[in-house]
Amino acid sequence: MTEAVAFPQDRACPYHPPTGYEPLREQRPLSRVTLYDGRSAWVVTGHAVARQLLTDQRLSTDFTHEAFPFPSQRFATVRQRRKPALLGYDDPEHNVQRRMLIPSFSLKRTVDLRPRIQQTVDELLDAMVEQGPPAELVSAFALPVPSIVICELLGVPYADHDFFEAQSRRILRGPTGEDADDARRQLEGYLGDLVDRKRDKPGTGVLDDLVAQQLAQGHLDRDGLVQLATVLLVAGHETTANMISLGTFTLLRHPERLAELKADPSLMPAAVEELLRFLSIADGMLRLATDDIEIAGVTIRANEGVVFSTSVINRDTAAYAEPDTLDWHRPARHHVAFGFGIHQCLGQNLARAEMEIALRTLFGRLPGLRLAVPAEEIPFKPGDTIQGMLELPVTW
Repeated sequence: MTEAVAFPQDRACPYHPPTGYEPLREQRPLSRVTLYDGRSAWVVTGHAVARQLLTDQRLSTDFTHEAFPFPSQRFATVRQRRKPALLGYDDPEHNVQRRMLIPSFSLKRTVDLRPRIQQTVDELLDAMVEQGPPAELVSAFALPVPSIVICELLGVPYADHDFFEAQSRRILRGPTGEDADDARRQLEGYLGDLVDRKRDKPGTGVLDDLVAQQLAQGHLDRDGLVQLATVLLVAGHETTANMISLGTFTLLRHPERLAELKADPSLMPAAVEELLRFLSIADGMLRLATDDIEIAGVTIRANEGVVFSTSVINRDTAAYAEPDTLDWHRPARHHVAFGFGIHQCLGQNLARAEMEIALRTLFGRLPGLRLAVPAEEIPFKPGDTIQGMLELPVTW
């Protein structure tokens, strides 16, 4: 086996896997990587093996275990704190938490939300058009769309969005672990106060339902509810905001594919699925083996870290013909951009709806949309966090 590749690495192009991952593509389905602290871990890069392992209960998401693999020192600080809700629990605890939330993120609930998502998108585009070009699309559109929607769904005041968006950025991209940990404490303090207010004056959001149905009945304590709220609020706006901004950038860099969508907007649901596969913004799902696992001719030993490189898994030639090409006509639904198994993203229906409505309406309202500066000058995010654009200057 060749020398282990460093993981994670920055992308040279925001919509392609890092060029340094090429050896991983050649060594599918499993090989070794070296993490930021010098420790070695297995990396899963084959599509079939990834789906098999993501359903294997011998792989744990317990962040607090001393052997758990982390992509950076910033994320390693969570070891010193309570396990994050949903993300850090295995079954049966994970199943209990997930079942509390499934009705709020069901396909039916998402369908009911679509008119409000459309209204939000329309109002944000109205404001952009009124202000006139150029615009910075992340702050004017890509971030507010999911932020407004998740706030209304959860029952979090959007008036506080500057605060919680800033803390979310620090958690995911803070300069140090201490900074990220401080941001987490501040956000948890804010949400704890909000939960307390909802006890006295209930509203109509998901958090209000959890206060009435879980907290008041003793099925969930206050700290557990705050943990759930933190995960839902951060994940509920950060991931989709990145998909909208990076999806827009990718479409603008593929004008022939964009022209196809403009000519036939009914292709947008398929385009969203292909963009999810192609962009793979959450690149590096993390697990720890709790027992020896024999798979694909190797043995993953107990207490060894396992990293799932979604950007490489979703470019597996065994699963997708010409995977480095955008193709709305391929069957892309079996990608692992949302994960797979018990930890598959709870909000995937909502994310799909937000992306579809946002991208279709954006290019429908502004058919002349284009980058306002050369693509090479537009900054995007480093490899140790959710991938996306830091800013996106556009004109029309």
